[in-house]
Amino acid sequence: MNKLTIRFINQIYDVPLPEWNRIAGTDYPFMRFEFLAALEISGAVSPENGWTPKHLVAYNAAGKLVAIAPCYLKNHSYGEYVFDWPWANAYHENGLKYYPKLLIAIPFTPCAGPRLVVAPDQDVTTVTRQCLQAIIALGQQNRVSSWHLLFPHAALVEQLDQAQYEAGLMQRIGSQYHWYNDGYETFVDYLDAMTSRKRKTIRREREKVATQGISFLRLSGEEISAKQLKDFYLFYNATYMKRGSYGYLNHDFFGQLVDTMPENLLFIFAQNGGESVASALFLLGGETIYGRYWGCLKLYDQLHFETCYYQGIEYCIDRKLAHFDAGAQGEHKIQRGFKPIETYSYHWIAHPGFRDAIENYLQQESTHIREYIDQVQSSLPFKQINE
Repeated sequence: MNKLTIRFINQIYDVPLPEWNRIAGTDYPFMRFEFLAALEISGAVSPENGWTPKHLVAYNAAGKLVAIAPCYLKNHSYGEYVFDWPWANAYHENGLKYYPKLLIAIPFTPCAGPRLVVAPDQDVTTVTRQCLQAIIALGQQNRVSSWHLLFPHAALVEQLDQAQYEAGLMQRIGSQYHWYNDGYETFVDYLDAMTSRKRKTIRREREKVATQGISFLRLSGEEISAKQLKDFYLFYNATYMKRGSYGYLNHDFFGQLVDTMPENLLFIFAQNGGESVASALFLLGGETIYGRYWGCLKLYDQLHFETCYYQGIEYCIDRKLAHFDAGAQGEHKIQRGFKPIETYSYHWIAHPGFRDAIENYLQQESTHIREYIDQVQSSLPFKQINE
């Protein structure tokens, strides 16, 4: 295969939308041109906010786009969900700069999926290796401490595992909790797969919501009104403000999604007396629903679990979707039937001494996380096979 021409562009609009989506596809909504463009247009991702776009684009000898990756030069570690703050602190304590660093990721999105995407008619292994070499060269050119690739899906994990030693990458393992549809026809079928005690607990939680006069409205991006979008954003931002901060994303970002990719959006509004009191936004892709943003102004008993989890599960069952990714963290998901899974990230560290120390740390961390996942399996609410 001939050597590719690999460039790093300063905005997503340096590539035509059809060309980007030809490579990225539309099954995974966060890699869509429209999603990444909404981040940049709204200013949620910008050099002023510590995210300087350096998207990778690779062209073959005929000038045809054959590979892409959302890439950023960063001067902080916010919005990543793979925590390297201790590494940054260790650099600082030793008089070294950890920032800037280079990042391949979807900003503010801890959902596994394609990151370095290669056109299907290409030799994936060869293209991946050339792109990794170009990324390291970019990092060296910008004198970064490190570069990081977060939440790749299984196909890319396989490619990176093949190339990681050659490229000097280290794998990091994390954990999340995901829901899988085991052929359920109704939510009752899902509950019937659980032990009696767990089944009763969930029924009581749902009944508490209903007895407070709460009902639910599901709207696609095509159906939502300007008033409802404004309400959603008010709820979303209020939840952050209760923690003394502001949401990463602004109203313009969500408006861009409604305008440019409404078919990928599902809004769920909780209503009381005809007025919306809480809402959640899910993104749809292929066989998966992604639970991403939630907010409320007033707390109602069990409303968060119902809006963010049970409504999402019901939607999956109704639409016969296979998988519900409800986001990072949250051990409370286990008792609601979300299973522990491994997530992955890859890291290149320029400093030899810190590289050795971090590699040792990651080996120990991986052992602990895998032990934890094994332990959690026994806490799932489902009946044992012999019951």
